[in-house]
Amino acid sequence: MDSFWEFFWWTVSVFFLMAYLIVLFNVIVDLFRDRELSGWLKAVWVFFLIVLPVLTSLVYLIARGGGMARRSAEQMQQHKAQTDAYIREVARSPADEIASARALLDSGAITADEYERLKARALA
Repeated sequence: MDSFWEFFWWTVSVFFLMAYLIVLFNVIVDLFRDRELSGWLKAVWVFFLIVLPVLTSLVYLIARGGGMARRSAEQMQQHKAQTDAYIREVARSPADEIASARALLDSGAITADEYERLKARALA
């Protein structure tokens, strides 16, 4: 690149290309995430994304942008619920583990020796 302006316009072009690719991939992901849309309509959207990608992306964002945001929010809520459940499972306190082991001992599922081992491991 010989001048500042060539570099500037190259940078602007790369920025818009990356922005377009992000929009395109988000549209494709949203198409396949949507359970209400039939397979034929998904195929039509993909066909037009291949033939007229910029125009189709804009039409999709205008026509289905609200649903796109709703589906994205639902997926984020599902991921948050899964993460919270995992954290609750992993971050059990020693008192919870001892209480769980005590319940197993009381139900007869484990012996007193096994209970003592579980208790010692929880307190370690």
